[in-house]
Amino acid sequence: METIYIENWLISLVILTSIVIFIVTVQLNYTLKKIIRSKNPSDRKPLSWWQTFTGLRPIEEEKDIMIKDSHDGIIELDNPTPPWFMYLFYLTILFGVIYLIQYHVIQDGNIQETEYKNDIAIAEKERAIYMKKFANTVNENNVVIATSKKDLKEGSTIYNTNCVACHGNLGQGGVGPNFTDRFWIHGAGIKDLFKTITNGVPEKGMIAWNKTLNPLQIQQVASYILKLQGTNPPGQKEPQGIEIK
Repeated sequence: METIYIENWLISLVILTSIVIFIVTVQLNYTLKKIIRSKNPSDRKPLSWWQTFTGLRPIEEEKDIMIKDSHDGIIELDNPTPPWFMYLFYLTILFGVIYLIQYHVIQDGNIQETEYKNDIAIAEKERAIYMKKFANTVNENNVVIATSKKDLKEGSTIYNTNCVACHGNLGQGGVGPNFTDRFWIHGAGIKDLFKTITNGVPEKGMIAWNKTLNPLQIQQVASYILKLQGTNPPGQKEPQGIEIK
């Protein structure tokens, strides 16, 4: 809270300083023009709008703004800053104040951090659409063991969410069979396990998970289950099925 208070105080100070600089600059520019035009007013011709905008002086008036000191015969003119340049300067101050309020006070602008988060959100949506489309291309005929850390991590999450109640948190078995030994009831290959998880074993109380998990998720959890072989956790259930060497 204290950091936010200090930040708001600094922003307010910057805005106030910018306003003061703007007012002082306008006043100085006005005073300077007034002093210049006060010299020999009767001899001066009215300036055109172009001369006023650019700050140009007629050639016959250049003698009034010559600097007394010369260098190698070169005499400089004491021209004030052109009005067009000053207008541009005022616009930069105005733009800075508006930008400060919009992006750092109201925080309604699309700053770099917000733009990054928006791009990440869009990318995640596109990735989800792609993964959903890709997931449906996996089936029991072309499925292979997933070996990437990301896939195995996803498989672990799915297992811990849906499988531990029957097979134990370490795959040691419970109501369902043990996944860590070499004995399998419905086959030990990735295709066999994929098919078993997809269709379930209704006569033994295992539901078909194809209504809950998409094919890619089934591939991930099946790959994770196969990684549990040989881990030898405590409290293993007795062997069931045929030994696969």
